Parts: sequence; C-alpha cells; structure tokens
Amino acid sequence: MTEAMNDGAPAAAAPDPKAEPAPPPVPAVRTIALTKRYGAFTALKSLDLTIEKGDIFGFIGPNGAGKTTTIRILATLLAPTSGQAFINGIDVRRAPYEAKRRLGFMPDSFGVYDGMRLREYLDFFGAAYKIPRKKRQGIIDDVLQLTDLTSKADDYVSAFSRGMKQRCCLAKTLLHDPDVLLLDEPASGLDPRARIEMRELLKTLRRMGKTILISSHILSELGDMCNKIGIIEHGELLHAGPFRDILESLRHEREIHLRVLDGADAALRILEATEGVHNVERSGSEFQFETSLSLEAISDLHMRLSADGVRILFFEEEKGTLEDVFLHLTKGGL
Repeated sequence: MTEAMNDGAPAAAAPDPKAEPAPPPVPAVRTIALTKRYGAFTALKSLDLTIEKGDIFGFIGPNGAGKTTTIRILATLLAPTSGQAFINGIDVRRAPYEAKRRLGFMPDSFGVYDGMRLREYLDFFGAAYKIPRKKRQGIIDDVLQLTDLTSKADDYVSAFSRGMKQRCCLAKTLLHDPDVLLLDEPASGLDPRARIEMRELLKTLRRMGKTILISSHILSELGDMCNKIGIIEHGELLHAGPFRDILESLRHEREIHLRVLDGADAALRILEATEGVHNVERSGSEFQFETSLSLEAISDLHMRLSADGVRILFFEEEKGTLEDVFLHLTKGGL
C-alpha cells in the first residue's frame, strides 16, 4: 500500500537519530568579557555583546560611555586589556588581517587628501585594499552609484560638504565589499536632508545583507533605522535586544490616545469610572490616559465606548520612543 501511495517513488530517508545537530549560526559580531583600561580608568567593563548577521544594531550611550572604544577594538585599531572580540567568528587579536577583510570601519572624523579627485581617492584606497587594477574601476563605479556620488566622481574631495564627505568615506569603506560595517557617528554634523539620505542608504545596505553596528546620539533616527539596540554607560552594557522588546519590558502601564467624533462627555464619564484607567486628560474631543488593563480589557473598553454612543476616530497606544528607553536606563552621571 505504501508503494502505491508513493507511485513507486523511493521513500524519503529517515533522519539519523545519531546525527549531530547543525551548529548554531556564527554571530556577525561578538565580544566576550571585553575590557579596556587606561591606567586607573576602566573604559570597558567585561562587555558581552552579540550582533546577529543582517542586524542594524544601534549602539547608544552618553559621551565617554565606551562606544568608540568598543568599535575601535572591533576594527583592530585598539588592543583590549582583556577579553575577546570576533568578527564573523574571527578573533580580531589573533587574526587581525583576516578580520579586516570582513569589516569596514567608518570613523567619526576622517581626513581627505587635498588635490585628489573622488575617483582618484577611491582608486587609492582600492589599491590599499589590494583590489586588482582590472576590477578596480568597475567596483568604484558600483560604490559611486550606490552612494549617489557618480556625478561627483571628478570633483575634488576637499571641496565637498560635510554630508558629501560622509558619503565619500562610506563609499571608501564599501570598496572591498565587507560583511560587517562599523560606523561611528556617521550622521554627526549632517543637515536634516543629509541625515535622511544616510539613513536610507544604510537601510539599502541591510537589504544587501550587510550587518551594521552604528553609534549615534540622534536617538530618533536610530529608533526608525535599527532593529536592535544596545545601551552602554560607564563601560557597562545596560540592555541589548530588539527595541520594542526592551520598551515593553520597561513599561509598567500603557498610554492610550483617544479621539472621538461625537460623545466626548460620555467617553470621559466611562474612562473616569473604569478601574485600571487613570491620569485621564481631555482636550476637546481628544483624550490621553494611562492604564494597567490587559489587552483583552482594553478591547472591552473600546467596545463599551462604542456601545454607549461614542463615535471613535482613533484609539491607539502611544508606542514610546528610543529617548524614553535611554532616559529610563541611563543615570546621566559624568
């Protein structure tokens, strides 16, 4: 009967119970007890950080928190006092040149060469990356197109605006097609349009399969761009993971925004009479309130308002921001 059901096709081989399970995927970035001391000052304190492949990871912290120190160690530019750091499973201390082939580092500030046109600038770094001459110009054309700098290829780099120089540095960083990008304050000093363009470019790079670690003080943009965040203060990692998960873990109550077309007085009466709803604020036909109710109870509240003739335009939860998380977790000490 089995043969008839399979139409004569050979039966699939049963899994071997003795076969070893597939090893877990290697993280794009991993640090283990990473520590950096400068005399009596400890810049990093046993940092354990994991970034999976394909993440855009926002690294957040006040000035002097240890962000740049971490990035420079990962970029093989700074030796840790103790601990380990890995790029795609490669120990950056034991095999720095192998790690450099897989990472691209974009510092907060960088120099340009006077008298060099953009294409010459990229060709110089292409040679430094040991990209063969025959392939170099095609790769340069590709990164110019990706960073929207093709029209500037023959312009002098020293004459570029701050935003253009940032894109120029990113183009240089992408020449050897790294898997992991380490970006230290890439939007620093940029005007609003340049920041938006940089943000969209980084999203494009993620769709191309790049893993991006980005430090920034512009928290609102990181919240829109990053799928995961890590908050560091005084060299210690306070929290890391998906932004929304961290926000939910910190939130004890939900904030609800309600706007009605009709029945505002009835809405106010119901809200004030509902146990678990408090701090109700009304402005005309709009309401803000906090609640400790479960999701099911909030849904029941919505139906109760409608049943009492309240015509609801909006009933939505205030999502919270990255600034809320940052202020909640950090102490602000110097």
